Amino acid sequence: MSKLMIALFAAAGLGFAVPGMAQTNFLKPVSASMSKDDYTTAKKNADAQYKIDKDSCASLSGNAKDICVAEAKGRDSVAKADAAAAYENTAKAREAARVAHAQASYAVALEKCDDLAGNRKDVCVKEAKAELVRGKANAKVDRVAADTNKDAAVKQAEASKEASADKRDAQYKVAIEKCDALAGPAKDACVGNAKVQYGKS
Repeated sequence: MSKLMIALFAAAGLGFAVPGMAQTNFLKPVSASMSKDDYTTAKKNADAQYKIDKDSCASLSGNAKDICVAEAKGRDSVAKADAAAAYENTAKAREAARVAHAQASYAVALEKCDDLAGNRKDVCVKEAKAELVRGKANAKVDRVAADTNKDAAVKQAEASKEASADKRDAQYKVAIEKCDALAGPAKDACVGNAKVQYGKS
């Protein structure tokens, strides 16, 4: 197996440093080029690894099994997206790989949120969604920044503005969800502060 393949699979193997249990961080995609043969091999290896990972979930039950399966699917989609990005070596393919990372993390985070209840679960789900929005927005900004046409600077500024608005809206939803744990004047104050903080007043 070539050094590139080893590096690719090391990157696709997940960094399960789990902050706050709400998300799983899939490592950033590898930005190297690969041959068509290496790309074909990478996809086959990803399929084989997915089968191994999924089979290892069989001994689990309940939500632990759901989390395990989501992690296996995430590793598979991330490995394939990273391989495609390395093979195609385009800004669009690299964006797709970063989106795959964000979506894989989101899927695992949602499963982990199922271990919670009430407002804690609602906040967990909103935080996971906010991370997905952030990941997609950042991937788009970077893709637009890599665009070499003459309108790249304008497109990047527009994408940046749109991404900032999307991220702010997602964080606002998290803040409002946290307010739901309160009641009466405390809840009103919490909602008021969130509106002011995120420019919704």
